[in-house]
Order: sequence, then structure tokens, then C-alpha cells
Amino acid sequence: MSFRPAVAPARSVEDHRLHIEDLLNPLAMRGSETAAMAAALGRRLAADVFAPLDLPVFRNSAMDGYAVRAASVAVVPVTLPLAGVVAAGNTDQPVLPPGAAMKVMTGAPIPPGADCVIPVEHTRSDGKTVTVEHGRSAGEFVREPGTDVRAGQLLATAGTVLRPRHIAALAAVGLGELTVTRRVRAAVITTGDELRPAGAHLLPGQIYNSNGIALAAALTDNDVDVVSVAHSTDDPAEFRARLAEAVAQADVVFTSGGVSMGDFEVVKDVLAELGGRFGAVAMQPGGPQGLSVVDDIPVLSFPGNPVSTMVSFEVFARPVLRRLAGLPDLPISELPLLDPVRSPAGKRQFLRGKLADGGVHLVSGQGSHLVASMARADVLVNIPPQATDVAAGTIVEVHPL
Repeated sequence: MSFRPAVAPARSVEDHRLHIEDLLNPLAMRGSETAAMAAALGRRLAADVFAPLDLPVFRNSAMDGYAVRAASVAVVPVTLPLAGVVAAGNTDQPVLPPGAAMKVMTGAPIPPGADCVIPVEHTRSDGKTVTVEHGRSAGEFVREPGTDVRAGQLLATAGTVLRPRHIAALAAVGLGELTVTRRVRAAVITTGDELRPAGAHLLPGQIYNSNGIALAAALTDNDVDVVSVAHSTDDPAEFRARLAEAVAQADVVFTSGGVSMGDFEVVKDVLAELGGRFGAVAMQPGGPQGLSVVDDIPVLSFPGNPVSTMVSFEVFARPVLRRLAGLPDLPISELPLLDPVRSPAGKRQFLRGKLADGGVHLVSGQGSHLVASMARADVLVNIPPQATDVAAGTIVEVHPL
């Protein structure tokens, strides 16, 4: 894998995406770990899960009512003496006397000797006796052990991304932890002397560091474990130190800034010495890109303009990271463009847009520094490189943000 020199034709978006996939696909073999049930939502099972016990665990009532022998209510109406009350959570096992009834609550154990439950709304009681007005057959409103799941039965298969419904079933059989696929671990490094943390006083020429927190949010949103977010100035020694810290703890490192054709491109200068490849991709925004491998860890280097960074993540990183996490691909749709567009020949444009009126409107301001305009967008509009004048009404490919 290599970039051609910058004077050569730029690499296509598709070609660059394939190279990134080749670098990241081995992370599918990253192994497993144990997760507590309370933290398992959204995780992917690494192994099949089998029920350790029957559900229901014991015979219990499906209704608030009265546990009786069906033979006792074969002829109705009939009045039966009350022999007690069984609440949910009752661990005693009182036996139902012949010809009597016991009041039971939903989920309460069915007393030995009873074989059906009369719903409370079909009875009248004075507290000492109960009059049953509708007879029932044996088994009615009785939940038998194992009617939901039997011990040893498969509950969830390896690869399942755990949703609340899975958590409910797995917790119901008493599991407190699960074996899940380890999340991809990512580190983020932003670069630039001009970047300052939120809340700091800005001097002329300085800006707030939005890319670090934005990339971390994008990674977390796609089930990636962000292990560090660091910033480096344009000093090569400092960047090398931040890079060493990142590759020591992450499966993949994302850098932002320092990849263009200027005089202080610290990411390109340092990583090129380590075999990294930098060059242009035929896209806008996000043209300058870099790919490196440091100590066997892939390093994806995006340009530093905020929109360029986020578009690069959406186009190149998010699809493969979602597949690695077991998440579904986000649907790409085709919709009419509601505004005309002029696009540079030979470059694929990813324009910020907003869904409306059965199509997609462009969000005003397409410069790669206009991060506030991206906040108003909910899609990227994919304008192919051969299109230069795109009329309103043209069907375009739309990628959700």
C-alpha cells in the first residue's frame, strides 16, 4: 500500500476506503472480555449463552385471584373457605386443603394441591370465604416451570448485539456477567500550536480544540472505547511522545491536523519517517489524508479543519468501525437535490445537507472550517467526481450523519 507523490493524480475515495478497511479488518480478531450485565447494553456476545435454569423457575400465578382445585369449582356458583394468602416472594409452601381456596397474587407460588387460579374479578369474598362464579379447568392461569425456557436451552447466539430485550432475558435466568467481544480501543491526537482547551482565554491566532472531543464522540457513538484524547503542539518531539502513549494502549489511533502541504505539518513529518504514506484523496472536504502503521497499530491521519476531520471520519472510518462492532450499516438513500450545485471536476464532494420536503436541501456554507453549519446538517450529499453542474431535482446519494 502506498500513496503516489502529490503531483500524481489523487487517490479515489473508494481506493482510500479499501486501504483503511484492510488496515482495520484484522481488529475483528481482537478477542473477548467479561462485562457485567449492568454494562452489557450494546455489547456483542462472544459466545452462545444457554439458560442455566428453567423459566419460570416454579409454578406461579398468572393473575391476582384464588388458587383452587378445578374439581372444587366444577359446579358454580360455589362458596369455599379461605385457607390463607400467598404473596409474591412467599417462600413457604402451604398445602391447599381439599375443598378450600387460597388467595394468591400475580407471580406468587401456586400452593401444592391447587391446579388452577380463579381471577379475582370472577369472585366475591368476605375475607373468610370466597364465592366463585365462573368455573375453571386445571392449568388455567398457572405458569408452569420451563414454559418460557428450559435449562440448557440456547438463549442468545454469539454475535448478538445486546439490546434491552436480550438483557431482560439474560438477567431473568440469573446471569450477572457475560462474555462479550472486546470493543475496539481508539486513541485520538489533535495537533497544532493554535489549539486551546475549552474555557481557556484565546489570544490572537488561537482557536478552541473541537476536533479531539468531536472525534471521541463520533467513536463512542459507534461503540468504540476511547482510551485517550491528547493534544500535541507542532513540536515533533512532543508529537512522538503523544504517539508512543497512544499506540501503547489503543488498537487504532486517529490524528487530526498536520497532514497538508504547509511548513509545520508535524504529523506528516514524523509519521513519514516511520513509513507512513501521505497524499491527496480526490474529495472535498478532507483531501489530505495519511495512513501509517506504528508498532503494528494503524494510524489514520485526517486534516485539521473541523469539517474535514468529521467528514473524513464519516466517509472512511465509521462504516468499518460499525461492522467491527456488529452494528448495522447506516442506510444510504437516494433523494432529489433541492438546490443546484457547482462542483469541481475530478473531486467527489461531500456537502452538508438537511432532509426536507421529500428531498435534501444544502446547508449554507460549505467551507471546511464551518463547523457550526455541520451542526445544522443531518446528512452528507455525495456529489460524484464527474459531476460539475448538478441541477435541482437531480437524484443524489445521501449518507446519514
